[in-house]
Amino acid sequence: MKNIIIASTSTLHGGSYLEYLLPALQSHFKNCKSILFIPYARPGGISHDEYTQKVSSAFEKLHISVKGIHEFENAEDAILNAEGIFTGGGNTFLLVSQLYKNNVMQLLSETVKKGTPYLGTSAGSNICGLSMQTTNDMPIVYPPSFKTLGLIPFNLNPHYLDPDLQSKHMGETRETRIKEFHAFNSIPVLGLREGSWLEVKGEKITLKGDLSARLFLQNQEPTELNPESDLSHLK
Repeated sequence: MKNIIIASTSTLHGGSYLEYLLPALQSHFKNCKSILFIPYARPGGISHDEYTQKVSSAFEKLHISVKGIHEFENAEDAILNAEGIFTGGGNTFLLVSQLYKNNVMQLLSETVKKGTPYLGTSAGSNICGLSMQTTNDMPIVYPPSFKTLGLIPFNLNPHYLDPDLQSKHMGETRETRIKEFHAFNSIPVLGLREGSWLEVKGEKITLKGDLSARLFLQNQEPTELNPESDLSHLK
């Protein structure tokens, strides 16, 4: 049975890394003494080791140890033997490229679908959808495919921002970009605001946090979904 938390972001303004999620993570990883961290998206040019240490410091509060997938000789074995898995944020193009390069995209999907607890934030959440095509990130590298884990039957736009009506910025909004995606694709897209996350238990998908999320369907006006909304019906 799938057991997944898909969070829009790792850090809320004014808070420390993963702080707002810790109560949920304590329950989510309650049977884990250790988790496997996938730092492939590494943000801001930090090393895999530095990124893993940052995650380790956060999970110390839950008395859970952390080891990076890059520390193992064989990435596939690391995933198969993991008690729990966390994929962090950064650049989604880089993350997807590295998952394919290390031949673990399909294996990661199968492992999580079988019940290994999974946490994704930002880029690590983007890859939970059917494809990475609704990421906000720059295409700094070219992955062999846009297809991702397919843990949920729709796509995500993490860090979703509403248009600022007071701004003089005349560029495209997130809503505009998602509508461009829907000009060529029929996959539903959920705009997930910072502070919100999805809880996946088996086939049930529930919106968590204090904020609503914005749902985009092809050829339809976007709608707001309240916290605790059930998204299991989306296809």
